Amino acid sequence: MNRRNFVQKACIGAASLSVIPSGILFGKDNGVVRLGYIGVGLRGRTHIREGLLRSDVEIVAICDIQESSLKLCREQFTKAGKKLPKEYTGSLDAYKKLLERKDIDGVIISTPWKFHRDQAVDAMKAGKYVGCEVLAGLTVEEHWDVVNVSEQTKMPYMTLENVCYRRDVLAVLNMVRQGVFGELVHLEGGYQHDLRDVLFNDGKHFYGHGVEFGPDKSIGEAQWRTQYNIDVDGDIYPTHGLGPLMNYADINRGNRLVNMVSFSSKARGLADYVNKKSQGHPNSKLNYKNGDIVTTQINCANGETMLITHDTHLPRPYSIGFRVQGTNGLWMDVAESIHIEGVSKPHKWDPIKEWIAKYDHPLWKKYEKEAVGAGHGGMDWFVFNAFVQSIKQKRQTPIDVYDSVTMSVILPLSVKSIAEGNTVQEIPDFTRGRWKSRKNTFALDDSGF
Repeated sequence: MNRRNFVQKACIGAASLSVIPSGILFGKDNGVVRLGYIGVGLRGRTHIREGLLRSDVEIVAICDIQESSLKLCREQFTKAGKKLPKEYTGSLDAYKKLLERKDIDGVIISTPWKFHRDQAVDAMKAGKYVGCEVLAGLTVEEHWDVVNVSEQTKMPYMTLENVCYRRDVLAVLNMVRQGVFGELVHLEGGYQHDLRDVLFNDGKHFYGHGVEFGPDKSIGEAQWRTQYNIDVDGDIYPTHGLGPLMNYADINRGNRLVNMVSFSSKARGLADYVNKKSQGHPNSKLNYKNGDIVTTQINCANGETMLITHDTHLPRPYSIGFRVQGTNGLWMDVAESIHIEGVSKPHKWDPIKEWIAKYDHPLWKKYEKEAVGAGHGGMDWFVFNAFVQSIKQKRQTPIDVYDSVTMSVILPLSVKSIAEGNTVQEIPDFTRGRWKSRKNTFALDDSGF
């Protein structure tokens, strides 16, 4: 362990004192974590699957307004030989009855974005740990609401950003912390993923061949997510790229995001896609407001710059587009390559595989077998495990409320920047100045966090 890692570990206790709810500090492992699920659509059922595989998790209640999702969820429990959970349904407020239960330690929220703020706030007020899918809110004010309620109730809030636990992402974090890249200068990432098949799916064709969307004409995320691409021009999914970059750059822990500016290209991809599938279809003539490529440039307090890209409307392979560049070299995940001065041949890339093996993070070394078969190449196991372990040990979550809202608030700020002609937007300091003294707690060892 090098000196920097030792100092980080030594400061964990002091850092935790400033963020862990005072009422649960130093709590003991209670054996089994009892969870309630708000939203059991496709993403929610992925988290259900992770819970059903564990002996230290009991899923006692689920909530959804769609019978089709509840039916598929029941099948998961039956197949796993587990007791069916209590169901809450019938209205958008049904989740509030679930939150009244005293036998629930934490909730996992996997509903459409517009419900996240209210459901998370109500859950924290009910004394539950919150593990919420992205996003934390849709406006800057909603993000502040989440922070304020978490602080008032002393209940942790964790964005379930799984890419923070991707194997190569954690290996590179290990390299950053050991100084392999030298002093960091510039970082890039984003959500670069062809989602046209997801945004248009009428439920009558095989996956990827629909041209419909909306609550009455489609299934899955096409019921609600597509509408954002019509109504909103901004980065509507910033966390996949930004979450890991924040860990690399010590954001909210000795560094912070200061300001940003966003740019949006013309929007042609979604209309073109629909027209190719069904020439002349009315959905090919809609005015899709969200630009096909949205880029956001960010300044950090310590002088680093970041570039975040949202690219989901055009044909392309999946990629986060990571780039971590410092005074000693850089890593780029698109090329799966790395270059370290004095080690790599001058002006030549090294294959990333050997470097990842050398700097494989302790979390992956210890838990690789447990993560086999989990969603998204094992990432889902790690983020779920981190949430569960936080509850079991009655400690703060590794991605805390300040991290969660910081990576999420780029959405409303990017919308405002673009609407105002690419104006610079100040990024709120949700820590209220505490970023200067807060220490790293994320993935410092193999403890499960």
